[in-house]
Amino acid sequence: MYQEILAFALATSGWVLVSSTLPTDYWKVSSLDGTVITTATYWSNLWKTCVTDSTGVSNCKDFPSMLALDGYIQACRGLMIAAVCLGFFGTVFALVGMKCTKIGGSDKTKARIACFAGVNFILSGLCSLSACSLYAHRITSEFFNPMFVAQKYELGAALFIGWAGSVLCVLGGGVLCFSVADCCKKSHTDYTYKGAASHSHISSYQRGKSISQRPPPDYSSSSRAPNFDKNVYV
Repeated sequence: MYQEILAFALATSGWVLVSSTLPTDYWKVSSLDGTVITTATYWSNLWKTCVTDSTGVSNCKDFPSMLALDGYIQACRGLMIAAVCLGFFGTVFALVGMKCTKIGGSDKTKARIACFAGVNFILSGLCSLSACSLYAHRITSEFFNPMFVAQKYELGAALFIGWAGSVLCVLGGGVLCFSVADCCKKSHTDYTYKGAASHSHISSYQRGKSISQRPPPDYSSSSRAPNFDKNVYV
């Protein structure tokens, strides 16, 4: 039960981080430096691109139609939305399948539900990890490409938050699955050991019986007669 609680805490924390990464700004960031202060900061996420000047005023432009977007942005959007949805269902199933809750049916059914929740968390972490890695690969490939003459960006803070949430989701889901597997393995081992012990006890009893057998007790009248005296009817 304590392993399940720890796994649920890790996976839920990772899902919260992944969910907060989707609308977060600064997926990629670039700046124009002046002599003393930063004159302008360019940043972008999955939904818009903005520029912030030294006074703190931001001018943003939403991305055009989804069909006109770059392929990697569409893929990152789909993966992040899938990660959020999988994490939500994983949280619900984990609450139902954990041993500390009173819903979900029998122990065998709750174990299956908890294992399914762990798989959802693992898939959620992998989707978020893939989205952040794909976005970071595009940034680094443009940054180190000498033939790329447009504005070059660097990795933003949102990517690191997404990577951290992905790792927590994968760890929490893995611990949740392994805790259920260990419980099932222990119960199966105990059952087998008891069965083997009882079988060996029966076989040893049969062998002992075949080696030395006691004669059946004699209940004839001659054997019972000496046991009665004159006070027996009193």
